[in-house]
Amino acid sequence: MALTENQGDERIHVPPSAGMPVLHKVIFLVLLAFLMVLPFMVYPVFAMKVMCFALFAAAFNLLLGFGGLLSFGHAAFFGTASYVAAHAAKVWGLTPELAVLAGTGAAALLGLAIGALAVRRQGIYFAMVTLAFAQMVYFFALQTEFTGGEDGIQSVPRGDLFGLISLQDNIALYFFVLAVTFGGVLFLYRITHSPFGQVLKAIRENEARAISLGYNVNRYKLLVFVLSATFAGLAGATKSQVFQLASLTDVHWSMSGEVVLMTLLGGMGTIFGPLVGAAVIVTMQNYLATFGAWVTVIQGVIFVLSVLLFREGIVGVISRRFKRPL
Repeated sequence: MALTENQGDERIHVPPSAGMPVLHKVIFLVLLAFLMVLPFMVYPVFAMKVMCFALFAAAFNLLLGFGGLLSFGHAAFFGTASYVAAHAAKVWGLTPELAVLAGTGAAALLGLAIGALAVRRQGIYFAMVTLAFAQMVYFFALQTEFTGGEDGIQSVPRGDLFGLISLQDNIALYFFVLAVTFGGVLFLYRITHSPFGQVLKAIRENEARAISLGYNVNRYKLLVFVLSATFAGLAGATKSQVFQLASLTDVHWSMSGEVVLMTLLGGMGTIFGPLVGAAVIVTMQNYLATFGAWVTVIQGVIFVLSVLLFREGIVGVISRRFKRPL
């Protein structure tokens, strides 16, 4: 039975779960098959970087694309998880999966603390609050001995997965990152296609009406903020294991800008858009690295062109063209 909440004659209709559409199943299966052979076609570390940022962008898209909340401070969660996971692996000697969980948990707690204050504001004020907190995290990371300051936490041991499988080999680590990323994206997909996700869309489209129907809007906003921060942290914690490094780059404001760019370029509010956007941006950074600082300029030009020509993002345009939600 469909779930509805009503007051008077007004209703927000939440359709019952009908399972994953066939088209989405096919796309996920093709994507999984492609990722299974990808490390034998390209440098595995590059492929792992793409997956980490794809999960980061998907987490941000949950907040912006489905929750309608623009955060300029998501690097705080990405970087905090990176530092905690790196410290847990190097100093505490935790196995990779426990180190990643520790980093993810830290990001979730930070998301709860920041979100509890940020969701009281709307629009640009919400964005500025998140940016302010992110800068506080950045300067904390810069000044604190725990983070290594400007040097960061280096030489993070990859360790043995569950104490059994060595992740020193890039291929073994790749499949661990693949499991984390693919599982995270599927979980985010389930969230957006649940009754909770439908209510989020209703709040995004007409918050005043959602309030009038009796929804506790701030509670929903806080929950989606924490979920987004948690998965952003999962991406950051995994990245620290891949590069064996946690640095100030992970908490810098430019990292928050990059994830916004990835989401908008791929298609805000779509399932596969952030994945495509992350792949495009990371690939550009990798193969245009010889241009030095000009890479940022090139990214800016591409972003301007995409906004002018593909206002709904790459996947958004494709979805509208074929009239299939992607």
